Amino acid sequence: MGKFKLCLGTSSSFGGLTVPEQIELFRQVGFDGFFTEWYSGAPVEEWAQLAKEKNMIYQSIHAPFHKVDALWREDEAKAEAALTELLECVEACKRANVPIMILHVFIGFEDHDPTEIGLKRYGVLVDAAEKAGVKLALENTEGEEYLYALMERYGDRDCVGFCWDTGHEMCYNHSKDLLADFGSKLICTHINDNLGIKDPNGKIFWHDDLHLLPFDGIGDWQGVAARLDKWNYSAEMTFELTTTSKPNRHENDMYAAMDIKDYISEAYKRAVRLADLRK
Repeated sequence: MGKFKLCLGTSSSFGGLTVPEQIELFRQVGFDGFFTEWYSGAPVEEWAQLAKEKNMIYQSIHAPFHKVDALWREDEAKAEAALTELLECVEACKRANVPIMILHVFIGFEDHDPTEIGLKRYGVLVDAAEKAGVKLALENTEGEEYLYALMERYGDRDCVGFCWDTGHEMCYNHSKDLLADFGSKLICTHINDNLGIKDPNGKIFWHDDLHLLPFDGIGDWQGVAARLDKWNYSAEMTFELTTTSKPNRHENDMYAAMDIKDYISEAYKRAVRLADLRK
């Protein structure tokens, strides 16, 4: 038994397997737990029961993020729709007794100006999570200014924490050491690799967010392990991976060509390899 629990996110890219089939495969190869995405009608309570039956950790639920930029804008109808969706996800976490909800706080590459109205709307979400006994894990993505603004406003709340995405740091955050600022709030990880920023002028774009297996890109994995140790991180080491290449990219094609059982087994080997670098 390893020192650290290892979890993997379910994915629509995993060989057409259903979520229950993925959970069973994760268990077979050695993972201790998983996280899932949420959508309206997602059977999270069934997945939670399955986790209990298989002695697996339902580590977190990933909230939808395609509408979250609306929370920062003036359009009240769009903002209300986005907030309602996130509040429903909080309630889903509560019903399934899943302790953490992963949250992207912004989507987009052009805007860099957090608004007061956006901060107030997120405050409604923070209050709801606190009442529900759910922790919000704010993830580093593009638009890190929004993450910093929310952490400044709500970071002292016990229900607010940080989800560190290693791949996002390398491409969206220009390899800035975000744990230097948010390590004390670290409650979960999304571990993955990529090749950094492709654009020679440093312009970031979602096509760079490859979610490769660790050690297949440019990640400094000894450094990742050291930084986790520096902040005494002892919760689950959770990986977020995909076999699908981004448009006009082919880095993940080799994964798609693999038998899915072989791929998940390889993912577990890489997870163990990273965990073994830690003290």
